[in-house]
Amino acid sequence: MAKDPRQMLNDFMSGLEDLGKTNEAHMGSFMNLLGTAYEPGALDVKTKELMSVAIGAYNRCEYCIVFHVYKALEAGATREEILEAAMVAVAFGGGPSMAYTVTLLKKSIDTFEGDFK
Repeated sequence: MAKDPRQMLNDFMSGLEDLGKTNEAHMGSFMNLLGTAYEPGALDVKTKELMSVAIGAYNRCEYCIVFHVYKALEAGATREEILEAAMVAVAFGGGPSMAYTVTLLKKSIDTFEGDFK
């Protein structure tokens, strides 16, 4: 059955919020790490999100793919940039990374790119 990227994004964000209620210190530390890692520095946020898309596709992390495609689009990445980043993942991850790219990653772009136009 095909996955719904928007529902996956909502489930992921809701899960983070719920876990934060019972594991506040852990979630706070994790969110602080993410906040620090994604601050603009020598690399801008868009570049960091494109890297994250590639890492998600390489690792075959469905929630990572959905979340970072959304964040890459939010940061101004284009469909072409996201797919090119994914192709770098495919170069390292082979067929499994391609499978996630041509399905969930592509569907995530299709689902979210209208949110930022």
